[in-house]
Amino acid sequence: MLKPFLVLSAAVLFLIAPTPNPTLASGRTAQDAPPPSTNPVKPTAASQEKAKKLYAIDCAVCHGDNGNGKTDLATSMGVTLADWTDPKALANMPDQQLFDIIRKGKDKMPAEDAGRAKNDEIWGLITYIRGMSKGQPAAPPAAPADATKPGN
Repeated sequence: MLKPFLVLSAAVLFLIAPTPNPTLASGRTAQDAPPPSTNPVKPTAASQEKAKKLYAIDCAVCHGDNGNGKTDLATSMGVTLADWTDPKALANMPDQQLFDIIRKGKDKMPAEDAGRAKNDEIWGLITYIRGMSKGQPAAPPAAPADATKPGN
């Protein structure tokens, strides 16, 4: 009598126990869920310190310590990287696009594996990268060629 009761209890506990990787209604795991379209993470001193460390380990070797993209490795790979110290470099790139590039990779840039950086850490990294151009004056717009000719 005791043996069937123990087996039944174990089966019930097994069925109702939480799983370590819950699935969403669509059948995807929580880690596979699409990220929000705008940066949902409010920067804190701690998150930006973590982003700085992540950048130093995974990004700076190609993009440069200051984000200017002028590194020996980038040159040797034959790639021209955007200068993130220029406020215009990322002005037309939404956070979601940056997230996708970092998470999935692009061209010769490898993807940032979810095991290495969680989504919140990627969002913090985006804030950190955008901050590289803070305090930098925007380049003045180029004067039209016709405006510089006398008589116009």
